[in-house]
Amino acid sequence: MLKFVKHNLERITDVEIYPIISLTIFFTAFVLFTVWAMTYSKETIEKVSDLPLQD
Repeated sequence: MLKFVKHNLERITDVEIYPIISLTIFFTAFVLFTVWAMTYSKETIEKVSDLPLQD
């Protein structure tokens, strides 16, 4: 099965750039979400964490 995929990918020009672009996008998203989570206010986190316990 892999030889069919590999054969098709070899015919695409500049196919080696797609994994680099994907890694860059996902790494950037990971860093942004981490920064967003670290800078979120503690009061808001406590308020949101108590929501499932409220009736």
